[in-house]
Amino acid sequence: MSKRFTPVAWSSDTNIYEVNLRQYTPEGTFAAFANHLPRLAAMGVELLWFMPITPISKAGMKGTLGSYYACSSYTTTNPEFGTVADFKKLVQQAHEAGMKVIIDWVANHTGLDHEWTTSNPEFYKKDINGKFYDTNGWDDVIDLNYYDQSMRRTLIAAMEFWIKECNIDGFRCDMAHLVPLDFWRQARTALDPIKPLFWLGETEDIPYLDVFDTCYAWRWMHQTEKFYKKELNLTTLLALLDTYQQEYPAGACPLFFTANHDENSWNGTEYEKYNGAATALAAFNATWKGIPLIYSGQELPNLKRLKFFDKDPIQWSGNNQLHDFYRVLNQLRKQHPALDNAHGTQPERVKTTQDTQVFAYVRRQENRQVLVVLNLSDQPVSVQLTDRQVQGTFTNIFDSKTFDITPQLIIGCKPWDYLVLTN
Repeated sequence: MSKRFTPVAWSSDTNIYEVNLRQYTPEGTFAAFANHLPRLAAMGVELLWFMPITPISKAGMKGTLGSYYACSSYTTTNPEFGTVADFKKLVQQAHEAGMKVIIDWVANHTGLDHEWTTSNPEFYKKDINGKFYDTNGWDDVIDLNYYDQSMRRTLIAAMEFWIKECNIDGFRCDMAHLVPLDFWRQARTALDPIKPLFWLGETEDIPYLDVFDTCYAWRWMHQTEKFYKKELNLTTLLALLDTYQQEYPAGACPLFFTANHDENSWNGTEYEKYNGAATALAAFNATWKGIPLIYSGQELPNLKRLKFFDKDPIQWSGNNQLHDFYRVLNQLRKQHPALDNAHGTQPERVKTTQDTQVFAYVRRQENRQVLVVLNLSDQPVSVQLTDRQVQGTFTNIFDSKTFDITPQLIIGCKPWDYLVLTN
């Protein structure tokens, strides 16, 4: 079996913020987004993931602006957003604010009028009639041909362009499992020596974690939605976390999220899917062994589905109700050794008197502990932590209230309540 790549050192306690540039500001430009960098840095954001910044094919364009994921060139920017120089400046500003930057990389397909369709038609799959096509039935894109070694080298050179020209810190690889695993190995082998990069794969195909630092917890997102709708119970839901622990290789962990660009636009906001459970699940995302993702506007919170192919700006009010919620969680991840995925232990379940409703767990690093108590029900509960494995004085990170944890202590929880306690 091939050796797994070592995740980049700074990734073990990072968090990711997905930037939907088109909808982020009325202008929808790199320069306009830069005005939000101080606020995001203050919120503790560490890694910015930009949805594709490349130009969009005019042929087959959906809506008025088209899909970010149907590109017409791999080595320049969408003119709506600004120039390569503008993006380079934005990356520099993000770095100065203490943040890393990764870009969305769409390697499975291009738009219908990508420059390669005329310069290098051999780079594409063709049907028996010699026509370009897409395997998945998407009608605004066509598939690249990974049997063509020259195409692979040219695509890797395009990735190298963004590292050398703009000093990006890695890639979020779209639909990674549709691309041969050996290509990603080839790309990482070629590009990591330039600088240590972060590789996020949009997949749940475990063999791809040989190459990617982390991949998506799609199953958890779908199962939590079913749980909220009472289609499955807490025991069934939590069994999935054991599966992740067993499946994932050492050093890898899932990307946890309640929203992203696809979910928000096509399946609904986190409040449509989870309603009152949304913040409890976000607290879980930040404290379980994984990497948490925040999507553009979740700090507001944004309550609308953003259009995918048309202009539909986030309605910033100047009052981000969840700014401090995310700031406190992000700070905890950064500062508490028990939440460092490289050195902290696996989370341990804590038994309670209400295990059909309450999910409690602890993470430790020597004598430092983070204790999380989530009421995953729409009813108030009074709960005792019956395990003797967690005792002592703990402080709630959100309101500084102290708890002397013993098996006798009764903790009152509101519906969908979340307590994140440190000793």
